[in-house]
Amino acid sequence: MESFPSLVFISFVMLALIYSPAAAAAGGGGSNGTTVFDVLPQFGLPAGLLPDAVASYSLDEDGGFTVELDRPSCYVQFDSNLVYYERRITGTLKIGSIRNLEGVQVQRLFLWLGVDEIKVDLPPSDYIYFQVGWISKRLSIEDFREVHSCQDRAAYRDQIGLVWMMIMGDPFSSLVDHFLSFSTSP
Repeated sequence: MESFPSLVFISFVMLALIYSPAAAAAGGGGSNGTTVFDVLPQFGLPAGLLPDAVASYSLDEDGGFTVELDRPSCYVQFDSNLVYYERRITGTLKIGSIRNLEGVQVQRLFLWLGVDEIKVDLPPSDYIYFQVGWISKRLSIEDFREVHSCQDRAAYRDQIGLVWMMIMGDPFSSLVDHFLSFSTSP
């Protein structure tokens, strides 16, 4: 039977191997086969925070991480929230949170707002929190347990463009005119 200090040392070495920058490789998997989708739950976060288009990731000893997608842009629908992922996503991974997040935006009305932080309750609850500036949004964590497929802009063109058309107008048929015709009809 091994002594307690030996087990602690072996555990530390294994964690250092898993979280070293050398663990980053193409295909989203580390040299030991670990993917970013395996790493997120080890920090108490759901795997579905990132789309399935991860080409590679790196994680340094202080929690700084970089995720590279295999395409220039990616859209994912989470319940009523449309999220945009840039090709490169960076942040600081801590137990229960991702801070200093860059490369992730959420659509609110006609604006795209950068998500600054994502966090979960410790101990875990049924909610996840997204910080956008000084606004915090609480969502069900169930929407983020499964990894979602990346879609291109064309898949969400109608949803993205609908609000734009309402504000700026459409040269072919304005939604504003359409609503006004309803209100003036007998």
